[in-house]
Amino acid sequence: MRSRATAAYPDRMRATFDLRDRVALVTGGSSGIGAAICRELASHGAHIAVNYRAGGDNARALAAELTRDGRQAECYGADVSKPDEVAAMFAAVHDRWGRLDIVVNNAGIEEDRELAWDDDLDLDTWRRIIEVNLFGSFVCSREALRRMVPAGRGVIIYNTSVHESIPWAGHSAYNASKAGTSMLMKTLAQEAAPHGVRLASVAPGAIKTPINDDVWNDPEGRKDLQSKIPALRVGEPEEVARTVAFLASDAASYLTGATIVVDGGMMLYPAFQHGG
Repeated sequence: MRSRATAAYPDRMRATFDLRDRVALVTGGSSGIGAAICRELASHGAHIAVNYRAGGDNARALAAELTRDGRQAECYGADVSKPDEVAAMFAAVHDRWGRLDIVVNNAGIEEDRELAWDDDLDLDTWRRIIEVNLFGSFVCSREALRRMVPAGRGVIIYNTSVHESIPWAGHSAYNASKAGTSMLMKTLAQEAAPHGVRLASVAPGAIKTPINDDVWNDPEGRKDLQSKIPALRVGEPEEVARTVAFLASDAASYLTGATIVVDGGMMLYPAFQHGG
């Protein structure tokens, strides 16, 4: 016999990670964390739109892999910082499936290595990082909300970074873009919540991807990096992807405007871990 407490919850609240037949667009989905997110969402039943700017061959190979595994998958080339390209991509995805349930703003770049007052700091590169990471996230979110708000449902997820909170000398554009994306997410979550649309972020720490293989493949670099992580290891892309799948699912139905940090404890001030 069901208890009174159990009976109080309708079946729709016994949430699962089931994403069957939902349509997910993942920007920057052809490699690294983006590819892991595509695979993870597909494993829960979602159809996947793989966005790429470069790396079209990787995107096509990933789409073919997902299709072989039984899901529907298509590739869409677009620079997320170009509103016209983004609008065309969202229209094509909607034409293909007739719906859009999940958007993961994963596309991002990180190139600045100079201090703000250095003559070598390339202002065009600085601007480009903001355009892709922050403006691109806004443009994609805008197109998503134009479809999700009338439908009364949808989830938008942002891949930010622990550096939305932790300063990182020599990376002012990257840090600013991630901090700005965090506030963008919270503001849009406030706007969209009354319309049944949820927004959230995942903030990875050090993750083993090609962008930082020069660090984790170097013994000294890996040792220094691990000293900043209480878990004493670099994370895997799949560990970020599983968090995204949770956020995208009905298991997170009452979660909006929040960031989940996936960092092995990097934001726990590891210098104080042993009383230092």
